[in-house]
Amino acid sequence: MAWRPAGRPERTQAASPVPPATAPAATPSVDVRPARQDGGETRTRVLGDLPAGQGGDSPSRRSDSEPPRTRRPRVTLRRLLALPVLAVLVAGCGIRSTEVPTDFGPAPSRVRCSLSESGAAQASGGLAVQVFLLCGSSLVAVDRTVRVPDGTEDSARRVLVAQGLLDQLAEAPSAAERDAGYQTYVRGGTTVSGPRPKDPEDTLRLSTPPTELSRYALAQLVCTFSDSAAAEGDGSVILGGPGAAPVRRYDCTDEVRSQPSSHQPPSSEVTKG
Repeated sequence: MAWRPAGRPERTQAASPVPPATAPAATPSVDVRPARQDGGETRTRVLGDLPAGQGGDSPSRRSDSEPPRTRRPRVTLRRLLALPVLAVLVAGCGIRSTEVPTDFGPAPSRVRCSLSESGAAQASGGLAVQVFLLCGSSLVAVDRTVRVPDGTEDSARRVLVAQGLLDQLAEAPSAAERDAGYQTYVRGGTTVSGPRPKDPEDTLRLSTPPTELSRYALAQLVCTFSDSAAAEGDGSVILGGPGAAPVRRYDCTDEVRSQPSSHQPPSSEVTKG
């Protein structure tokens, strides 16, 4: 037993501290789920409590050789339901789909205001004349024939030719002429007579006053008469009505032929002499 001074307590050696027990490291929970298939290859996606950058689908863990994912367009139910509606609308517009390519050449076209020789109205044994019909917006001459007895005097011949022209204008165009766009505005029932005592000798009097004719009918009559044996052949014709109104000279101008709807035949009063 060792000597120690009196009055001092005995020093005891302290026990070394025992380190606290440490809990075992927690194992991260791992959830293995099948991911979607890209290009026929099934990839496994690992989900868990791994920190960012140490697992899962973190971009840092992808291989450089792995191709980037592309998002494919998804066909929604709404788009699928819209297809039958679109088909009905297309069918309603008269558009028919076809799976067989067709090529029948260009569509046939008809040349307006143009008649072949077979389509022109012709007759034998008469006087060849021309009458003006309306085609489109212009006056166009077509061939006709009128019958005049041989040996007729000039004054009577003029009236017969004028009456024949008027009858031809009042007739409906032929089928070929209608298909080409020809039409007439002259109405039937109108007659032609010669001059009165105080009228110029080449006057033609109508049973319907010229002022009561339509714009198109008057243009047809003036251009047809002035370009025929019924007039003097100078591009004008003297017309009158059944009444006492003075007769007037009407001219068939280029403007009247090309635009009868906006240009009336110019006229002027005439007296005998």
